[in-house]
Amino acid sequence: MNKRFQIAIIAIMASVIFHACRMGKDYQRPELNLPETYRDQGLAADSAGIGSIHWKDFFRDSLLRNIIDTALVYNHDMRKAYTNIRIADQQVRQGRAQYLPEVDATIASMSRQFRSENFYSGPTAKYYEQTGKTAPDNMYTYTPQNSSSISLSWELDIWGKISRQNEATFARYLETDEARKLLQTQLIANIAEGYYNLLMLDAQLVVAQRNLQLSDSTLRMVKLQRDAGQLTSLAIQQTESQQLEAASLVPQLKKQIVVQENSIQVLAGRYPDSVRRAAAVKEFIADSVSSGIPLYMVGNRPDVRAAELELRAVNAEVGVAQAYRYPTLTIDATGGLNSLLASNWVDVPGSLFGSLLGSITQPVFSRRKLKTRFEIAKLEREKAELDFQQTVLNAVSEISSTLATLENLEEEYRIAARRVQVAQLGTKQAGMLFKAGLATYLEVINAQRNAISSELNLVGVQQQLILARVELYRALGGGWKS
Repeated sequence: MNKRFQIAIIAIMASVIFHACRMGKDYQRPELNLPETYRDQGLAADSAGIGSIHWKDFFRDSLLRNIIDTALVYNHDMRKAYTNIRIADQQVRQGRAQYLPEVDATIASMSRQFRSENFYSGPTAKYYEQTGKTAPDNMYTYTPQNSSSISLSWELDIWGKISRQNEATFARYLETDEARKLLQTQLIANIAEGYYNLLMLDAQLVVAQRNLQLSDSTLRMVKLQRDAGQLTSLAIQQTESQQLEAASLVPQLKKQIVVQENSIQVLAGRYPDSVRRAAAVKEFIADSVSSGIPLYMVGNRPDVRAAELELRAVNAEVGVAQAYRYPTLTIDATGGLNSLLASNWVDVPGSLFGSLLGSITQPVFSRRKLKTRFEIAKLEREKAELDFQQTVLNAVSEISSTLATLENLEEEYRIAARRVQVAQLGTKQAGMLFKAGLATYLEVINAQRNAISSELNLVGVQQQLILARVELYRALGGGWKS
């Protein structure tokens, strides 16, 4: 067997043997010490929780689902996120190719070097012999060359440097996809919150217009009693002031509706326009609102998964930095055609040439650059682990706070609903007593003011309750499933 082939086989076998000696440690998830339940929450019966529900099943309003569908396609941030994924995919493909040798081809290379009589050497005699010419004293051809060649350079992955680089690249590719999922969950939550805000504004506008009509009716009654001499002009002024206060709410709410509609359309990647929506808030959430145990949440939230993937990537980069401090085995090969005369360029086998070189290089002194790189890589891993633990901690705290908010808002909503019933009854009774002359106009005004305040408060609490449910869905990692 040819010696060169023996050397190549030995080198490849050495690569396979040393491949088991990859630098760096394989990734292991750090201990998180997660609690079994959230604060003030019993063990969830459904470990999946609402975070596992597909957003089309979570939001039951078909008009809202249509807006979200449009946003997932046309929202500019989402489109950029998909572009980032394609960029990361190209980087993964390039990383896998690092296992292959690098090959370059010189299609045609022609060189001429000219010297004169004071140069320390003479012309290439063979060149002038073959051309039948006499070499001049000045500007004679010193080294003519015509060549075409293919060169190959292959670094064997002895210490797992390339595999660790690929491990880091692939982790960051997955991290890019998690960033897209995180953006999708936030986008869906923002659109849902905007949509339900819009429905609440519509409800508040209905309340304001209804109370404006009631104020108009009261003002007419007060004017009739003033004309009958039963009341003074002061009663009219105070009643009219109440009527104007109710009237001012209408343009304010209309302005907020337009602004909210424009915001939703921008999120959907469309120019400002009106938004088709339901006439009233519909039940949109499944009967079960279990949050799931924290361990499941860690595997479902895109930001937590992205933080862990970044830790994986940084962990692999420690191995890369360590491998740079060990010997590098490289095989270089070159072959092609070379001749003095262009006419002999493709003369085979007379113009053939080839070379094979194997080299092992070991860094000896690089002014501490390699050691510094390795030590920094280890410190970066410590930072990434702390970031991962902090992300998990923030996630558990966020979910716990949202659960507490939701629980208290449900109680607040029941109280607000009862308050509306009492206020509406008070308004009705005040109107009847006023007509019978048993109540003053001030009592009627106060009753109406309490009624509108309680109704607007009820709508506001309902809005907070719905938004809290949307926020819980987002906090549990819901919405990223396609």
